[in-house]
Amino acid sequence: MTSANHALPVQLSAAEFLETSLALKPAIAVFDCDGTLWSGDAGYGFMIWSLEQGLVSRNASDWIDSRYRLYRTGQVSEAAMCGEMVQLYAGLHEDDMRRASAEFFRTHIEANIFPVMRTVLKRLRTLGTDIWAVSSTNNWVIEAGLQQLDIPANRILAARVVVADGIITSELLDVPTDEGKALALQNVGIFAPDAVYGNSIHDAAMMRIAKHPFAVNPSDELVRTATASGWPIFHPEAASRT
Repeated sequence: MTSANHALPVQLSAAEFLETSLALKPAIAVFDCDGTLWSGDAGYGFMIWSLEQGLVSRNASDWIDSRYRLYRTGQVSEAAMCGEMVQLYAGLHEDDMRRASAEFFRTHIEANIFPVMRTVLKRLRTLGTDIWAVSSTNNWVIEAGLQQLDIPANRILAARVVVADGIITSELLDVPTDEGKALALQNVGIFAPDAVYGNSIHDAAMMRIAKHPFAVNPSDELVRTATASGWPIFHPEAASRT
């Protein structure tokens, strides 16, 4: 008999994950993006790719590189780093950013979308579920990617800055991470979503306000939190590379 202090995680198969998600018939379902809808970190990947493509100046490139090194050692917070990864593009035309984001997602991320997550989104949509996405990655990449999954921009809460006369500024509007993800949802009137799907500890705050949280492709830290909280855990299979 397993004690409460040593509870075993509830591991769902793909069939169980789909059945459980659909049986809820959620009015509102919320999804994290990087690591949850697809494998990998599109935010970091886009930053590296954009630097390699020369989208920003050498000075800006050196600055974000030094900041990211400090982030890796814990000297820069998650929220600060995610914000700076958007502010990096201040001065660029937003149209250029949208074109670059679409190219990056198409060539580097689209193939990594978990097939079962495509399916659950499609099936939830047929049930009339109001589907939202919350991400600390910049809104240009997330909006480009979620076009592939039929989630409109007005249902996406992502890291973003003010755009004035078509030019990106450094003025932050939102950086939804950690408690900021729950706050972003509350700011649009969502206080207790029926289902929330996340993969990292930075999703835990919004998962806690959900009636039914799901840990999808979870990090080790989220596995521990999910196990202690009794949240089901699901490990999706990667997309076929054939």
